[in-house]
Amino acid sequence: MKPEEIRSQFPALAQTVYGKPLVYLDNAATAQRPVSVLDKERALASTANANIHRAVHKLAVDATEEYERTRDIVKDFLNAGSREEIIFTSGTTMSINLVASCFGEAFVHEGDEIIVSVAEHHSNIVSWQLLCQRKKAALKVLDIDEFGGLQVDSLEKLISQRTKIIAISHISNVLGLVNPVREIVRIAHGHDIPVLVDGAQGSIHEEVDVQEMDCDFYAFSGHKVYGATGTGVLYGKKKWLDAMPPYMGGGEMIETVRFSGTTFAPLPGKFEAGTQNFNAVPTLQEALRLARQFQQDPEVAQNEWAITHYLTEALAADSRIRVYGVPRGTQVKIPLFSFSVEGVHHEDLALILDKMGIAVRSGQMCAEPLMDRCGVTGMLRVSFAPYNTMEEAEYFVKCLNKAISMLI
Repeated sequence: MKPEEIRSQFPALAQTVYGKPLVYLDNAATAQRPVSVLDKERALASTANANIHRAVHKLAVDATEEYERTRDIVKDFLNAGSREEIIFTSGTTMSINLVASCFGEAFVHEGDEIIVSVAEHHSNIVSWQLLCQRKKAALKVLDIDEFGGLQVDSLEKLISQRTKIIAISHISNVLGLVNPVREIVRIAHGHDIPVLVDGAQGSIHEEVDVQEMDCDFYAFSGHKVYGATGTGVLYGKKKWLDAMPPYMGGGEMIETVRFSGTTFAPLPGKFEAGTQNFNAVPTLQEALRLARQFQQDPEVAQNEWAITHYLTEALAADSRIRVYGVPRGTQVKIPLFSFSVEGVHHEDLALILDKMGIAVRSGQMCAEPLMDRCGVTGMLRVSFAPYNTMEEAEYFVKCLNKAISMLI
């Protein structure tokens, strides 16, 4: 499919901003939703708006079937070993916090260590910091090189007998570099250490096979992969999920409740307390179908490669611009570019571009430690999706040059 064909499925892209056609380049934050996803949520809210897993009336049965069918689709999307390994959450943040809390409760003790990278999203840093504070454990940090690549060669030195888990992003939401997660998993498993992969960006740009990757946990958000907001997935190997205590107490996650003691439901119910987001979760059916179609479409791949190549060359050719996240050797970069301009505030650039109809992200991208590592207070980020065109990329470069000239 060509970008022009894809765009017709996304109604938000047809609007104008300040009298100019919208050029939406903030896809790493939230992808736009196709008609199929919007229709799915509307239909369920209209005809199957009832609590799942409980009542026996038709609305409840229909809602339950849609919800559980989605679990099977997510299982296939990730190639998980069983549907019990798929936990629905509100997003990547909740998925990571769930693991930090429950894995930490079961396996982390005073003096233990957890490893993250300096390039992680706040949700994959703060959740572990909170655990370390509770358990008096230590957080250790894997650094990046001058180009933004993880210094995997130094990972062995960070690992000790007290290391309990490694949490790493599949793709940095700032640097846009595909991390060598399989190599990290191989090293970690050589020391019997589990690995959590933050797949918020990886799930949209890569065909994920959790069994081939051999990660122990994989998390992603629905709204980044064309689905409804407030939806997310946690994959976990059954051996870990079985050994972890529940995240929250309440309805759905119980087997029996007595004042003398409560027993918990089998997986996946054990980690899905309360009323689930049953109108929104099934939108992942359409969202993941479309995502996989895009991932396997050679025309989509060619368009994204062309845009990535064009922007790599265009931004590198401008001496005023410093790009963060430069692929080296065989390393892959997705069409996501974060950069700064000497003497220009990133937010000023974003405001001017907005007036030109271009939606970008400015600020710290929920990655303040990485900003500190790069010596900046914030960056400007553009991130492309299959519905973005080369013409939009060229228009962005033209407008960026104009905006910089206005501010210098």
